[in-house]
Amino acid sequence: MGTDLRVLRQDDWEEWYDNLIRAFGGVPESAEERELFRQLTEHERSIGVWDGERCVGTAGAFSFRVTVPGGAAVPAAGVTMVSVAATHRRRGVLTSMMRRQLDDVRSWGEPLAVLTASEPVIYGRFGYGVGTYNLNADIDTTRVRLSLPAGTDDVRLRYAAPAEVLDACESVYARLVPRRPGMVARIPGWERLWLLDPESERDGASPLQCVVAERDGEVVGFVRYRVKADWEPAGPRGTVIVSDLEALDPAAHGALWRFLFDLDLTSRIDIRRRPVDEAWQYLVSDVRRCSLLVRDSLHVRLVDVGAALAARTYQTPVDVVLEVEDSFCPWNTGRWRLSGDTKGASCERTTDPADLALSVRELGAAYLGGVSLASLAGAGLVRELRQGALAEAAVGFGSAVAPWLPHGF
Repeated sequence: MGTDLRVLRQDDWEEWYDNLIRAFGGVPESAEERELFRQLTEHERSIGVWDGERCVGTAGAFSFRVTVPGGAAVPAAGVTMVSVAATHRRRGVLTSMMRRQLDDVRSWGEPLAVLTASEPVIYGRFGYGVGTYNLNADIDTTRVRLSLPAGTDDVRLRYAAPAEVLDACESVYARLVPRRPGMVARIPGWERLWLLDPESERDGASPLQCVVAERDGEVVGFVRYRVKADWEPAGPRGTVIVSDLEALDPAAHGALWRFLFDLDLTSRIDIRRRPVDEAWQYLVSDVRRCSLLVRDSLHVRLVDVGAALAARTYQTPVDVVLEVEDSFCPWNTGRWRLSGDTKGASCERTTDPADLALSVRELGAAYLGGVSLASLAGAGLVRELRQGALAEAAVGFGSAVAPWLPHGF
């Protein structure tokens, strides 16, 4: 009996989701989290592969809008819940789902597909390039001090139950989305993810706590965190585990960081998924004692090269012809003339001689402005065919701030 690839039906969700959980180790989620993901699943954008009555492959997509350089929010398929049963590896199940999914994304008129990868080696062959990176830090607060910006003392902090200030926190997040490429405008229902707090997933830490930063009665920042208590013969050495931290200005940012540094009975801050250029790194006295670690985050796939490149702006004028290779989505293969600046761009097919040659994977990596085309050329992944074209394009594609994905999906 062969396998059957089909759009997810309502009554298939349990089997479909159970296959996903099994593929990721089989540890069940809390009933609350399972029910939330049931509600968030977009069935018409989700597919599964079935072998008889058993689901053996899953893939879904969320209807996202991703900020690109210039501040526009571009429709993007947030690829998610991808799994293949261990019993059906090396049978083309994943390839068949990626093929169907990208065909669907194209038919929906979305120029981008994005994902986070459990293993980064998987998706390059389907044209995804790593477009953003995250910074993790383990800060020794007994050895590191903060220099704070002007206005920090004017910010008022107060504890609040996470659910009580959820709307205010989401408002802060929404105001930040246009400021940084890679950020995702949250669709209705996603805000509830930040309230999930099952004891089984705390690893001995406290329940989720929240502190909001206010100025003139307005919430201008917040931090959600847990504290994991620990003691040694010399005294306390607890850890502050930061879930997320957002602030609208330097003073609010500084006030929240000072709060984390000053928490009693703690000596470490464990913070993850932060922008690689986040300002706190320039406030600390000794960055070496912050144990910085960078890892890949958002993988970007241009589904429609012309529409995607025309949707963003360029920080200096560019006028280049790109020779694009895309074996998995051959409609992108060929020459494209990209002309643009800080006001807008166009990207159309052309027969003019190419200035740069690269694959769609490298375009995805460079698209949000955090990976330099010049760096990719240094790795032999971009070829300069017209002298000067690489420098022109590399500067134009850049971003004033590092792109960042604040959370997984």
